[in-house]
Amino acid sequence: MSDDLPAGVERHTFEGTDRLATRGDPVYGEPTDGDWRAWNPTRSKLGAMLELEMETGLEGGDEETVLYLGAASGTTVSHVADFAGPTYAVEFAARPARDLLETAASRPRLFPLLADARKPATYAHVVESNVDAIVQDVATRGQARVALENRRFLDDDGRLLLAVKARSEDVTRDPEDVFADVRAELEAEYEILEARRLEQYHADHLGIVARPQPR
Repeated sequence: MSDDLPAGVERHTFEGTDRLATRGDPVYGEPTDGDWRAWNPTRSKLGAMLELEMETGLEGGDEETVLYLGAASGTTVSHVADFAGPTYAVEFAARPARDLLETAASRPRLFPLLADARKPATYAHVVESNVDAIVQDVATRGQARVALENRRFLDDDGRLLLAVKARSEDVTRDPEDVFADVRAELEAEYEILEARRLEQYHADHLGIVARPQPR
């Protein structure tokens, strides 16, 4: 397994298995090893991308800023806030947002935002410009459009880390056709650096790493 992981993400042995881990309070019943907690790739698209050795461009550290779209109750974004700097977590549904608030209580770098990722103007006054990474896991139609609309926050040298859920776009179509359409739409604003199926951990999902096109 590659050692090219963000600072603050390490491999530890949990219950006899070598797994990714971050240092922080447990959130979703994951195994722990002292201050370290396992990062479950079957519950995290970004965790799956790291396990599959995709080149995410994440470096970790207090200076790295992240905008996370589709934070839900905090399963993945809690790991991000464990190793990165200011992490803005956008979630639209009120019930998981309440859990997200609890997750953020012990993470001063995690900033929950009850907002719709399809309407970035509603949180533009909070999120700083030029974030280092956008992590997107939004189960909705128009996933490429969400990434395009939130491009405004991303540094010119930043990275988009997008998990495309084919069944959320159109449950009747072949996932490969859905993925092709999403990629084509993204290319209006992004250069796709890597795309890989996450099938080992998540059915009908595509992981994409992209950087903004020069303006």
